[in-house]
Amino acid sequence: MISKHLTLSCMAAYAVLNMPAVADEVTLDPIVVSSDFREKKLSQTSNSVTVIGEEEIADKASEPFIEVLSSTPNVNFTAGASKAKYIQIRGIGERSQFETPINPSVGIMIDGIDFSHATLGATLFDVKQVEVLKGPQGTTFGANGLAGVVSLQSNEPTKETEGHIEATVGNYNTKAFGAAVGGTLIDDTLLGRFSIYKNSSDGFMKNSYLDRDDTNNIDELTAKAHLKWFASDKHTIDLNLIHVDIDNGYDAFTLDNSWDSHSDQPGQDTQTTNAFALKSTYEFDKMRLISKISHSNSDMTYSYDEDWSYVGEFDASLWPYMGFDEYKREQKQTDIDVRLISNENGRIFGGKTDWTIGAYAKKFDEKLDRYHPTDYGAELYFDSSYESKNIALYTQLDTHIDEKFTFVSGFRVEKWDAEYSDSHDVNIDNDEVMVGGKIGVNYQYTDTQLYYATLSRGYKPGGVNAGTTLSEEDKTFATETLWNLDAGLNSSHFDNRLKSRLNLFYGKRKDMQVKLYQEDTHSFTDYLSNAAKGSYYGLESQLDYYPNDVLHLFSSIGLLRAEFDEYTAELEGRTPAQSPEYQYNVGLDYTFLENWMLKTNVEGKGSYYFSNTHDQKSDAYALWNASLSYNTDNWVASLWVRNITDEEYYVRGFYFPNDPGNGYVPELYTQKGAPRTIGLTVSYDF
Repeated sequence: MISKHLTLSCMAAYAVLNMPAVADEVTLDPIVVSSDFREKKLSQTSNSVTVIGEEEIADKASEPFIEVLSSTPNVNFTAGASKAKYIQIRGIGERSQFETPINPSVGIMIDGIDFSHATLGATLFDVKQVEVLKGPQGTTFGANGLAGVVSLQSNEPTKETEGHIEATVGNYNTKAFGAAVGGTLIDDTLLGRFSIYKNSSDGFMKNSYLDRDDTNNIDELTAKAHLKWFASDKHTIDLNLIHVDIDNGYDAFTLDNSWDSHSDQPGQDTQTTNAFALKSTYEFDKMRLISKISHSNSDMTYSYDEDWSYVGEFDASLWPYMGFDEYKREQKQTDIDVRLISNENGRIFGGKTDWTIGAYAKKFDEKLDRYHPTDYGAELYFDSSYESKNIALYTQLDTHIDEKFTFVSGFRVEKWDAEYSDSHDVNIDNDEVMVGGKIGVNYQYTDTQLYYATLSRGYKPGGVNAGTTLSEEDKTFATETLWNLDAGLNSSHFDNRLKSRLNLFYGKRKDMQVKLYQEDTHSFTDYLSNAAKGSYYGLESQLDYYPNDVLHLFSSIGLLRAEFDEYTAELEGRTPAQSPEYQYNVGLDYTFLENWMLKTNVEGKGSYYFSNTHDQKSDAYALWNASLSYNTDNWVASLWVRNITDEEYYVRGFYFPNDPGNGYVPELYTQKGAPRTIGLTVSYDF
């Protein structure tokens, strides 16, 4: 049942489409999408992609990055930590990680560095734009792009010296400060840009037992550097460096689903990452050679009070228990990518076909140490080692049949080799070859209308489940494959004042990987299994309308219907977890009195299952946000309010027995989303 919020958003979209254009043609900077092999204007991109630009990011640097993505059609998220870590696109994506090593369904790239395993490191300060590619990206990104890819691109160095300084204060003791500066370091030879950002908050929880209000705090430091060296007229070398130091607390669940924690052992949610990417671009007469190597090293801790109470809170006759769980991970990853990309003079097949050919290699290592002290006899220590190596060859051809028709074909073959071992003497190897790709056609009907259709195939490798309670049959799970069809229309009307993107999609999943868990006396083992078949279909729509020079109206809508086609009797025909039937974001930007701008929007989503192991669902919700900004010279001051109506909503849900006070009857336990937050951001550009 689609709620009244979706009805209102559709009415708003209809009103936007039928408003008359009353001014001359608007001039907008073209949005360029660079996540594919070739940069293209957004209007020329023939797949489902959403771009979050600088203006939308401007007052969101202190917000959790993954939650910002939830305003994008058919993109959802899961918390279960200090803040959201996991992304789902069209209902596909991870929701948590404990003992089992995972291979992400959604890739996250930051300045060319793979952060798919370390998502806490994604922040929005000094970011130029975020590109969200939906649907399998098997040709371009391979195993990490089954559901889609999110790419963050920081501001690049410029010849002119420029900089940005920003400070934020808000309720819940929110404080943030950032500075970025860039320009010419050596005339005509070397450019550089450097940024640093510190963000802190006490969080929304109060721990009444410890008399603290910072046990679920945020404490983040991000530093980035970009050097661009013009080695010659034809050769450019880019070096990106990223340092992330996150020291968040984790104390988010309570036995009564309130903001008041009674935990005597609050946990941590930390990440330290050092990473670099070195890219070389050499221009030949008919092609360019792009070579890139990147490396990251991350140390992470995820821990929590398992019983959500303190010793002595319950009478001994109720059989209370004590438990604490800690997971420490060390991850190292190295990626090498070498590709040749033709230019206009290098087209083949009679000068009609652009081509790309490349090779890719990746090595990923993860070591886990689990510390699990309890008073009910659970294993105290557990450790494991997971190593994967993969190499791939890929190619793509873009054949311009005539001035209007372009035929696109891509192919990728990837060899995967993974090894797992743990302290229970479990040793499992997984070797396989996976194939992905796409075929599609673009039809440029007019200068302002592009029709497209793309059939793509993505894949996600199988793996191993950790856990002593699992049967031998459940120790492994198989590779998932996804066939996806996208068909859409990019168009503009009224002298470029109305821009729209409409995409319809349909997908068939084979051996779809399903997250489940087993329960055994206060102990829970999560694991991945395979459903024989699954499917989904829906649409994504985005509208931007500029009726005059001071007003911008926008609307984005995502509709999704997903289900298990062939699986267990309990789940067959049911919708998978984290798959809301609708999402929307409707709002406006209005400039008045020359220097003032009002921004407001309502974003919401429908109800969805928290898990595949129970029938508990989130409630549908809508969040109303607004900001008022004053611009003068190079200064901007923005007063913002998020979740104005203080809507209560949930970002994670578990259903199990954990409360001795009710005789350990299974209940729904939820982590709440952010309440009303208010802040002031002041920035200066020079």
